[in-house]
Amino acid sequence: MRSGQISFLRNSGGEERMTTWVDKDTCIACGACGATAPDVFDYDDEGIAFNKIDDNTNTAEIPDILFDDVRDACEGCPTDSIKVEE
Repeated sequence: MRSGQISFLRNSGGEERMTTWVDKDTCIACGACGATAPDVFDYDDEGIAFNKIDDNTNTAEIPDILFDDVRDACEGCPTDSIKVEE
């Protein structure tokens, strides 16, 4: 998990993989994650962020082309609400 810490995951082929979700209890709806990784994060009716790839369930792997965007969004989150497993 990441918001300062990383756990590395590998798929059965030994390749790096990543999943992510947003802690909706701590998200302050600042919009930083959606600006940084718009292909991954969106907002609900209250402006709270969520992972739109898997509806914030942390079940779908993020495409590797988006890894850097997700890492940047995680590092830029002022409340450490973005959680990343990689």
